[in-house]
Amino acid sequence: MTTNSTQNILLWTIMLILFVPQNGKAQQIKVPKDTTIVTNHTTNIKGKTIPYKATVGFQPVWDQNRKQIASLSYTYYKRTDIKNDQNRPLLISFNGGPGSGSVWMHIAYTGPRILKIDEEGFPIQPYGVKSNPNSILDVADIVFINPVNTGYSRMIMDAEGKMPEKEVFFGVNADIKYLASWVNTFVTRYNRWRSPKYLIGESYGTTRVSGLAFELQTNHWMYLNGVILVSPTQIGFKFDGPVEVANRLPYFAAAAWYHKMLPSELQSKDLLEVLPEVEQYAVNKLLPAIVKSGYLDASIEEEVITKMAYYSGLSKKTIKQHNLEVPKSYFWKDLLRNRDGFTIGRLDSRYKGMDIKEAGEMPDYNSELTAWLHAFTPAINYYYTQELNFKTDLKYNMFGPVRPWDRTENNAGESLRKAMAMNANLHTMIQSGYYDGATTYFNAKYVMWQLNTNRKLTDRLSFKGYRSGHMMYLRNEDLIKANDDIRDFIIKSSTTISKGSKY
Repeated sequence: MTTNSTQNILLWTIMLILFVPQNGKAQQIKVPKDTTIVTNHTTNIKGKTIPYKATVGFQPVWDQNRKQIASLSYTYYKRTDIKNDQNRPLLISFNGGPGSGSVWMHIAYTGPRILKIDEEGFPIQPYGVKSNPNSILDVADIVFINPVNTGYSRMIMDAEGKMPEKEVFFGVNADIKYLASWVNTFVTRYNRWRSPKYLIGESYGTTRVSGLAFELQTNHWMYLNGVILVSPTQIGFKFDGPVEVANRLPYFAAAAWYHKMLPSELQSKDLLEVLPEVEQYAVNKLLPAIVKSGYLDASIEEEVITKMAYYSGLSKKTIKQHNLEVPKSYFWKDLLRNRDGFTIGRLDSRYKGMDIKEAGEMPDYNSELTAWLHAFTPAINYYYTQELNFKTDLKYNMFGPVRPWDRTENNAGESLRKAMAMNANLHTMIQSGYYDGATTYFNAKYVMWQLNTNRKLTDRLSFKGYRSGHMMYLRNEDLIKANDDIRDFIIKSSTTISKGSKY
């Protein structure tokens, strides 16, 4: 054996000793299992100095044998200058996906610190966060919760190194069940049973909080004062087919109005003058026409095509070729195709995208989502380490692995309706952006109508619209208005309890 060969063997031996763990296992990144980190802060809200403490915590999820199977991360903001907090409301906040962390509403909507973005919500550098003078922390404490595999939340191995079954967490009803137990523990640990309690959810989070309202009430005897649905999904209500198709038109009109693609007589009107007219047409004229399909009288079909083009900014040819059923994805691709060739965003149609080819049936990518991830990802990572003093090698999952997601037996909307019927003090508010093409504002109104089929919940249901998209709070004007709407909703619904929970 040559000297060089001997040296090479010795070198490789040293490297193996240095870099291979002696127990034969790779080092695991540790997931905090039941810990808290507390920091103290002040902020200015509506001209008043508000002191608060922020708790970055990890609270267990247990199985039926009381063994920990997951650790959920949360961030809890509590105002500290309230001596008697028995009437202090608590807002419990969830985002959606499913699989999305709580980052979106946490550092852009209701929390005390928000993204550095421009007035319309577009990313700017340097990245980071700033004070939120519109936060609702002046009237309510807030906890932002990350379900399993979102944010820093993770499943926990058992003693044999086996992960729990995914079915325990990843489904409409599984999600509601374990999160209700988790919320019960949180409320107990932080002594919030006396507090007026509110759930707020965004996007799929609206399905989550709708189901939670009933689950908490019936299986944990926790009665809520309010549920806030931000950019709601169908929450289990069925409106596919002609209803879903007809419901697209008001959103098409809103997006076309924003991009100045409507005829001059419509374009000269304010958006909120245009939309009621389109809504009435969609329900009273378009829906019956779509129902008749190929048996619609040819002259009436031509009238409908002409009116749809008038309200949508699309060509009559496009509408006719799609048999009146233009997919939203095609609309995002086609609206500006013959003007400047840009696409428009799915979640917020104010955003433009640039595809490789102007031809095609749908955009290459979601232009709004890339802009949001551009701003949110560095901000949340900076915020936790530098301002909340939480340092970890765990990746913050903006979108975590939660597939497959069991969507069967989704009765969340009906569950919310039952919860409201059983609890005379439970109020619901819906917030939607007019330019949201994923969970459209008119579908949100439709959801509200389905909650009130017996006409007896009218005074406890409300709808608020905003001139932006899915995350309407990114636009500063809407950030102010939407937080004020939540503030008013909490104040109004938390004071009525003094009259007694009764009909």
